[in-house]
Amino acid sequence: MSAQEHGHDSHGSYKSYIIGFALSVLLTVVPFWIVMADVKVSLSIALLIIFGLGAIQILVHVHYFLHVTVGAEDGWQAMSLVFTAILLVIILAGSIWVMVHLHENMMPAHEQIERVRNLP
Repeated sequence: MSAQEHGHDSHGSYKSYIIGFALSVLLTVVPFWIVMADVKVSLSIALLIIFGLGAIQILVHVHYFLHVTVGAEDGWQAMSLVFTAILLVIILAGSIWVMVHLHENMMPAHEQIERVRNLP
């Protein structure tokens, strides 16, 4: 049986690619605007919006460009979705961890700067 007989296309249509592209652009422009326009929201809300839209964008790419759906190919694509979700959690958690610890681990303390200035 072909993919068309199962009720789905193995490749997306022109319309689905346009929808995926438009969503990708929108999901990129909104976080960029929040950062560059200095929108007056709290840091936690801004990060929540940026990470949330990033996660949604990954799912948009998987659905519209990789054509991964839950019901196709006897569950193999469902397993791919689970793997995508695991990778998404790892990427988001790792990014948050790096940003939280970046200031603490990269910026020298005031006392350290003064000690370096007072060296002979």
